[in-house]
Amino acid sequence: MAERLSYTVPPTRTEKTAQEAMDELVENLHQHGFLRLANDAIKANNDIGKLLVSGLNRPGTQSAMQNISLILMTLSTIPPERLNHILLALRDAAMAMKPASDAAQQEGHAAPGLRGVLHLLGDEKLWQGLRPLFAALEAFSAGMQREEEKPITRYSGKPSNE
Repeated sequence: MAERLSYTVPPTRTEKTAQEAMDELVENLHQHGFLRLANDAIKANNDIGKLLVSGLNRPGTQSAMQNISLILMTLSTIPPERLNHILLALRDAAMAMKPASDAAQQEGHAAPGLRGVLHLLGDEKLWQGLRPLFAALEAFSAGMQREEEKPITRYSGKPSNE
């Protein structure tokens, strides 16, 4: 009599393999015309590639790309709810500037003079409104007094080659 074979059924795959995902990506690019566009651009003229490479190889372009990268890295450190709060406050400030300017021109008030300035010094609402501005100026001033360092050092902790 024959011996019984020990066989376990392999589990059914639930995700695509890398090759299947790549095949699907290429097929989608083909169906939507991106592959044809890329092929036509490559076949059309080598000058297009040379122009792009020469444009990207300029110091000004490289500086611009690095600056954009720095802006995005800096924005990524700000929590979205705080940035939203700041942007809404900036919008409110921008919307309040024009009507206040128009009202001041229509009323034709002269400069407040010494008494007006002394009255403003005692205005509690004004000082409460200026406190966030003073805090921002203090933080900006402290940041400006720090020694400059290469962005790669600041964001990665690795020393720069320069």
